[in-house]
Amino acid sequence: MEKQVLVVFPHPDDEAFGVSGSISKYIDSGTPVTYMCLTLGEMGRNMGNPPFATRETLPEIRKQELLNASKVMGLKDLRMMGLRDKTIEFEDPEMLADMVTDTIEELNPSLIITFYPGYSVHPDHDACGAAVIKAVSRLPESKRPKVECVAFSHNCEEDLGKPDVIRDVSDFIDRKLDTLEAHKSQTAGLMAGMKKRLQANEEELMNWIKFERFWTYSFDE
Repeated sequence: MEKQVLVVFPHPDDEAFGVSGSISKYIDSGTPVTYMCLTLGEMGRNMGNPPFATRETLPEIRKQELLNASKVMGLKDLRMMGLRDKTIEFEDPEMLADMVTDTIEELNPSLIITFYPGYSVHPDHDACGAAVIKAVSRLPESKRPKVECVAFSHNCEEDLGKPDVIRDVSDFIDRKLDTLEAHKSQTAGLMAGMKKRLQANEEELMNWIKFERFWTYSFDE
């Protein structure tokens, strides 16, 4: 049983794909969850399908979508950190780590969930994960929370091995799908295809929805 979970991702909808089942499961079990979302995803390419956003309106739309997704999951502690989308890789790494350190000191989480630096495809993902690892590595070993990382680059299993945490979120499938759907500016096209595949009971997709996979970061690396 975790006493406090901290989720740190750079974009609205990052939580929806691989972690929303875990967030919902922890919240339902009574574990407090805090989500630090570093940006509003204002540089996202998708404007809805059919388009309902413009480059000017997208930030406010994605902010509302994130609030809607948080409500679906039952998440009450959402922190929008105000950094700019697609610039996380260019921010001062010490500043990013300080931001995470301040939150760790405030919350004293037993578990942090973030991206695995170097294995998460997007530069913002990798920079976010690196900031979390830097912040946690500053702590004495006895005071470090566990860090579970999301990875999905083509070489992640080849380099890291199989994920060592596979969390069954079968009871939260509907909530996970609703969380994905809440980010409709980014996921409308995806959800249309996904629903057809779900109706066909496609095994690979069902496994992806039912089980969330993480790599526990080893600070001996």
